[in-house]
Amino acid sequence: MPVTMQDVEYVAKLARLSFSEEEKKKLTAELNTILEYMDQLNTVNTDAVEPIAQVIDYPNVFREDTPVPGLTREEALKNAPVHSDKFFKVPKVIGER
Repeated sequence: MPVTMQDVEYVAKLARLSFSEEEKKKLTAELNTILEYMDQLNTVNTDAVEPIAQVIDYPNVFREDTPVPGLTREEALKNAPVHSDKFFKVPKVIGER
C-alpha cells in the first residue's frame, strides 16, 4: 500500500510539522522507496532462521549484585536544611500556583 501525500500531511499534522509542497512530494517518494525495500525483505524465506534477540551473542555483562552498607538515617538527614526526627521536610507543592 503506497504512501500518499495525504498520509504525509496527516503524519506531519500529528507531529506538528509543516512542510512545503516540494518537501511533501519528496517525503512521499522517499517513504514509498523505503516500503519497496521492505517488500523485498518480506520475500526472503526465513523459515529455517531461528529468531534472535541480538545479532551478537554477548555474555552477561552485568556485575555481580553485591550488597553494600547504605547511609544511616542520621547520616542522610545531617545535611538536610529542614528535617524532623525521621523525615526530610519540604515545602508543600500540591495545590499551589
